[in-house]
Amino acid sequence: MSCFQGLFVSPESASLLLHNFCIYHINPPGHELGAASICINDPVPSIEDRSDQILARFNKVWERVTGLILISPLCKAPSWNEWLYNKFISKLLYYYGMCDLVKELLIHRYFSKEVCGNLELPESDMVLACRKLLNDRDSINVWRYLQAIDRRPDINEDLESLECKTIIFVGDSSPFHDDALHMTAKLGRNCSALVEVHACGSMVTQEHPHAMFTPLENFLKGFGLYRPCRYDNSPRSPLGPCCIDPVLLYHEKMGLKLRPIKIRASPPEPRAHEN
Repeated sequence: MSCFQGLFVSPESASLLLHNFCIYHINPPGHELGAASICINDPVPSIEDRSDQILARFNKVWERVTGLILISPLCKAPSWNEWLYNKFISKLLYYYGMCDLVKELLIHRYFSKEVCGNLELPESDMVLACRKLLNDRDSINVWRYLQAIDRRPDINEDLESLECKTIIFVGDSSPFHDDALHMTAKLGRNCSALVEVHACGSMVTQEHPHAMFTPLENFLKGFGLYRPCRYDNSPRSPLGPCCIDPVLLYHEKMGLKLRPIKIRASPPEPRAHEN
């Protein structure tokens, strides 16, 4: 399970994204399935260090970026409330590991109260799956990730130089809702669009992936990217025009000799005459 599983499982979104893009899923160090515990004495790479490693992996791909799709993005340094919240979780992780309280705090950061369950309603399947996933995560590796998140820099000045088109998705129950609003205001309406999803937490891709499809489709149409025809499974460049090669319309050009087929209608049956 990943943060994007719900989005890619959805047939409409999967056909739109997988037809047009080569997808790379990048995990933070130590968060791969079955990853071993990282030594606690090893230095914790900053968010900037991780970004530089990703950009180095893809060479000069950043120079070719024409659009961004952001889910519950962060653009400001942690507030005092977030810093204290993360410190509390970090202390629990360090001394007690992935205990039930830590899982509860993280789940309420990810999802809205509508799917987290209460005395009357049980937890949704996605929350249960996330809880199981947290059980399998190494507590020290999660602790290191929170340390890096706590040290993230403010990137507001960099946003002013961002020129590519951007679409931002955020749940109205997300603790990072204000960051998304602030980022949208910084980027301006000319190059950004904000999609606020009702009754949703930070993981819009898991909680309400169907709400993303129409905005995503309209956003990608601006770049000439479309969803393939429902009955068309032929490989075709997604950037090329949706058309049939003229050669395929003329069998002579394909070296085929087709004979006309004559269809003989069966003679009508004689009508029975009434006496």
